[in-house]
Amino acid sequence: MKTLAFNIAAVERDTGLSKDVLRMWERRYGFPEPERDGNGERLYPETQVERLRLIKRLMDQGHRPGKLMAASPEELAQLAPRRPASRQMGAEIDGEDLGQLLILIKQHDAAGYQQAMQQRLARQGFQSFVQDTVAPLTRRVGEAWEDGSFEVFEEHLFTELTKRLLRQAIAALPGGVRSPRILLTSVPDEQHVLGLLMAEGLFVLEGAECIPLGTQMPLLEIGHAAVAHQANIVALSFSIAFRSRQIPGLLQQLRQILPMTIELWVGGRGVCGLAPIAGIRLLSGLDSTISALADWRAENMPRN
Repeated sequence: MKTLAFNIAAVERDTGLSKDVLRMWERRYGFPEPERDGNGERLYPETQVERLRLIKRLMDQGHRPGKLMAASPEELAQLAPRRPASRQMGAEIDGEDLGQLLILIKQHDAAGYQQAMQQRLARQGFQSFVQDTVAPLTRRVGEAWEDGSFEVFEEHLFTELTKRLLRQAIAALPGGVRSPRILLTSVPDEQHVLGLLMAEGLFVLEGAECIPLGTQMPLLEIGHAAVAHQANIVALSFSIAFRSRQIPGLLQQLRQILPMTIELWVGGRGVCGLAPIAGIRLLSGLDSTISALADWRAENMPRN
């Protein structure tokens, strides 16, 4: 049987580990141990790629790479125990059984998931749907990915289907004259977009004009875009997977790039517990996006 092997670019995309890290680990720890093709390029067997994925997941949970490299496959598995599927997938959240939605993703039933989510949207209304369904469901999917009970492709399926639904729902919200103008994006290496979409939907529902730029925008480009669009606010989202130690420096740098007339708001699970930073508004949750909007209007819009 032919063994699958991947080049270094494919491994970088698949694991989230950079080429430089892979080469450094090879020199320092003797793992991974790539083979070579006829041109001398590295080729990584599938078993090594799977181990690298697990190592990356454990690093995101706070484990040190040196310890992980020395661990056997059995020891790595013990560090990332799988929860019993029946309990994990069927748990209740906030009094409503969202477990069935997770089961639909786990069963790869895209049509069933979309139908169930559309029914919830119609029943709850947009704001409650975002706060009481999408937000806790996103958190649970992240936890399921971290402990190994969700595969990477299942997390991607959830993300893509939920993105599609949120964008359709946002497009259907009423228009009109809107203020303030809010530019939404994320910094380089932050690929998660659901937090931005949830915030965008709530802002639009509250009458703001949103300028979505997607994810992974260079800081200088964020500054240029904010000026070009005459934005009042730049809103960023950080997921829990983003390296928290890098966030304060990135925010301070962006604050220096942006004109002081443009406010900088930051939310997402990645900023929970972050110390206050001068000139930056930290949003502790989706509720705080609405209160932040009310505060901005009280300070910046003329009263009748």
